[in-house]
Amino acid sequence: MNPTPPLTSRLPAVGTTVFSVMSALATQHQAVNLGQGFPDFACDPALVNHVTQAMQAGHNQYPPMPGIPALREAIATKIEALHARHYRATDEITITAGATQAIITAILAVVHPGDEVIVLEPCYDSYVPNIELAGGVVVRVPLTPGTFRPDFGKIAAAITPRTRAILINSPHNPSATVWSRADMLALQDLLAPTDILLISDEVYEHMVFDGAQHESAARFPGLAARAFIVSSFGKTYHVTGWKVGYVAAPAAMTAEFRKVHQFNVFSVNTPVQYGLANYMADPRPYLDLPAFYQRKRDLFREGLKQTRFKLLPSEGSYFQCVDISEVSDLGEAEFCQWLTAEVGVAAIPLSAFYGNRFDQHVVRFCFAKQDATLHAALHKLLSI
Repeated sequence: MNPTPPLTSRLPAVGTTVFSVMSALATQHQAVNLGQGFPDFACDPALVNHVTQAMQAGHNQYPPMPGIPALREAIATKIEALHARHYRATDEITITAGATQAIITAILAVVHPGDEVIVLEPCYDSYVPNIELAGGVVVRVPLTPGTFRPDFGKIAAAITPRTRAILINSPHNPSATVWSRADMLALQDLLAPTDILLISDEVYEHMVFDGAQHESAARFPGLAARAFIVSSFGKTYHVTGWKVGYVAAPAAMTAEFRKVHQFNVFSVNTPVQYGLANYMADPRPYLDLPAFYQRKRDLFREGLKQTRFKLLPSEGSYFQCVDISEVSDLGEAEFCQWLTAEVGVAAIPLSAFYGNRFDQHVVRFCFAKQDATLHAALHKLLSI
C-alpha cells in the first residue's frame, strides 16, 4: 500500500471544537445538553410549509449567486425598518450558507497576508482560524474580565498601520453581554481616522432583553460605511441546521465579498430562500423573539438562584454564564467534563473561547431549550 504523502497543516493548532467534544460527551453520558447553542424545539410549522411549497413549485435549481431577489428585498426592508439604514438588495445584500461562511468569506475578501485583524476575546471559535487561513495576523484584545465590556483603551493600543479589520459580536457569545449605544459611538470615533474595516457579527440581533435595543452597526453611519454586518436565519427562526444567513455591506465591499462567495459556496439552498422570503412578510416572529427568549432566560435564572452558582448578567443571546467558584475548585474545562459525566448536564468552559485558555471559573449554559429540558437540567444542578 502506498503511504499518504506527508501534510503540513494550514491550521496546526486546531483540533475538534469544544462544542463537538462536549456534545459527544453529553451523548455518551445521556446528559442534558446545555452546551452547544441550538434549540431542542421545533420551528414554526408555517415556515416549513413555505419551504415545502417552494419545493413543490419547482424552486429546486441554482438560485442567483447573491441570493434570490425576494429574500434580499425582505432583508433590506427589515434593516431599514429596524435601523433606519437602506441597503440596496441588488448590490449590498448577499445570502450566505450561514453566518460562519459569511464571516470567513468577508475575511478572505479583505485580509491580505500580513494584515492584522483585531479580535476581542472571549470570541467565537471560527474567527481566529479564518484569519489564519487568509494569512492574516491575529491580534487578541481581551474584553474586561468579569464584565466582558470592551476596553477601548486596549483596542486603541492594539491598532497599528497594519490593522486591516476588527471583529465585534453583539449580543455576545459566550458572555451574553450587549454593546450599548455609547460603546458603538466609541468604536465609531476610534475607527473614524482609519481605514480599518469592521466585521459585525450580529447573529443574536433579535435576542436582547429587558427593553434594551440591539445597536446594530447599521445604525451608525461611520460604522455602516466600513462594515460587513452578519446575521443568521438559523438563530432567529430556530432552524440552525438550515445554515442560511446574510451579509449587508456597502456596494464596494459587497463586490469584493461576492468575488470570494461565488467560489467558496456559489449559492445557497433555493427552496429555503423562497420559504424565508415568504415567511418574512410577517415581522412578528422576529419582533416577538426577545420576549420569547427572555421568558426562558428568567425561568432558567430563577432555578439557578437556588444553586451555588453565581449568575452573571444575561443581556442578550440565548446564553447564561455562571461563576463556579463556590461550587468547585476544578478548572473550567475539567468542571464541565465532571458536570457532564457525574451530574448529567453539559456546559461549555469560557476558557475555550480564549487563545491562551484563560480560566476565570466561568462556564456557559444555553437556555434555547424546551421548558421541560430546562427543568430537567435545573433538577440535576440543584443536587450539586
